[in-house]
Amino acid sequence: MSGTTPGIGHNNGPSMERGQVWRAYQWRKAQKELMPNTIPLMVVKMRLRRAAELGMDYKAYARIRQATGQDIMGLLFSSNALRIIGDGAKMPEAEARALDAVKSAQKLSLVHLPNRPGPVLQANPVLDATEAAPRFTDSWSDMRVRLETFIRSRRLPGNQVVIIGDAPLESEWMAAAKAAGYLQANEYFGSQAG
Repeated sequence: MSGTTPGIGHNNGPSMERGQVWRAYQWRKAQKELMPNTIPLMVVKMRLRRAAELGMDYKAYARIRQATGQDIMGLLFSSNALRIIGDGAKMPEAEARALDAVKSAQKLSLVHLPNRPGPVLQANPVLDATEAAPRFTDSWSDMRVRLETFIRSRRLPGNQVVIIGDAPLESEWMAAAKAAGYLQANEYFGSQAG
């Protein structure tokens, strides 16, 4: 029977040939032996360096990188996460220093009312771009469109952007934007305290 094509009605199920289970086991075992269980040291060092360039904790960076398979090219902060209170207000010095240290990634912000994007960008030149945040009353589709439009306008794919927020509803931005991940502001800025 070996070498013949299954006929009509055959469901292409597993082979019933003798020894098939043993061969499959040996194949999986050989594959596992070839695949390393650890990441090469050089790759770990590169990722540690990249996490530092982004101002992120290595574990958070590695988790996001593993989930998406992509590097992070943009950080999207809510005005809450940046502690921008009041229209045209400057973010606190600690947050500004943290963003100034970010390398090879765009620093974006969605600003909540009463903030307006223009004055916030002008007061915080460390940011690359700002846009109005979705309102709490926006529908899911309106929120998705607003986020995707802003991210695309920066020539970024959603899966290369990490959202950093500080309010419960901001965590929903990750799914709406199809973003790489979500971090709480204290998780992002707290990793830089040491």
